[in-house]
Amino acid sequence: MNTILNPLYNAVSWVIVTIHKLLSPIFSADSGVSWSLSIIGLVILIRVLLIPLFVKQIKSQRALTALQPHMKEIQKKHKDDRQKQSEEMMKLYKKHKTNPLASCFPILAQAPIFFALFTVLNGIGKNPPSAHGVLTQADVVSAAHAKFFGAPISATFLGTTNGTVKIVTVILIAFMSLTTFTTQRQLMLKGMPKMDSSNNMMLQQQKIMLYAFPLIFAVSGVNFPIGVLIYWSTTNLWTWGQQFYVIKRNPTPGSPAFLELQAKKARKSGEPIPGDTTPNDENQSGTTEVKGQRQQPTKKNKKKKKYDK
Repeated sequence: MNTILNPLYNAVSWVIVTIHKLLSPIFSADSGVSWSLSIIGLVILIRVLLIPLFVKQIKSQRALTALQPHMKEIQKKHKDDRQKQSEEMMKLYKKHKTNPLASCFPILAQAPIFFALFTVLNGIGKNPPSAHGVLTQADVVSAAHAKFFGAPISATFLGTTNGTVKIVTVILIAFMSLTTFTTQRQLMLKGMPKMDSSNNMMLQQQKIMLYAFPLIFAVSGVNFPIGVLIYWSTTNLWTWGQQFYVIKRNPTPGSPAFLELQAKKARKSGEPIPGDTTPNDENQSGTTEVKGQRQQPTKKNKKKKKYDK
């Protein structure tokens, strides 16, 4: 297994060592700042490389949103036949060249790197420290003594009785879970068109992800070295910022963010706001209407009838 993963260990450790060498003259080689920023630099490099995959993810999500009416028809038509329903869904995805699992691609793509980093940092935490990839024994000894806010980056919550380590790991785990939750909630509230919640598979999946992923991070985080927690916290923050930018600048058509952007553009250009049914300030008779006040009907003067005596 190690032989198969050796190229990945080499790649991950090479990036960390290269960034560390660049930072060493500034913060010193044994500084926790140098090693922590090396891990953060690894995240930034990976996420930049994953931008094309993120674009594909956005396109797939929007395609799935557009297919919601067709998906509901299939669910309604084959509600008593799950197998037929699944077959028709797969045909629909294939026809429109989309994939319901595309939203998980960035996470799946990072999984091998995450595992490699976990192995490298675990080796640093051993007694004596064990080198993986291109790390030398001097590198792992230096990293083993490096600290992040007073806690060794190779330490884990369950692997120590040190109070500082436990406080730092709890804060990082809480930050990981919070950023995961807020990222998913941001997508559901602002980035998705409003859907009928009844029998909506996509919405149900989003709700599961909203609560399941933060829980997974909270439970599994106690086994991760602090360096891995730094990695995952940074990538979560990147995901939140990247998604915020897309929702703000290029929102999904029909989503609340899209309607807000259209209204903002309309206000700037002086055009009618889409979906705004507010009457004009002046009616056809030239009188000014007060918003929120009911207009009283005007009485017409009736001519008195003249009767011939």
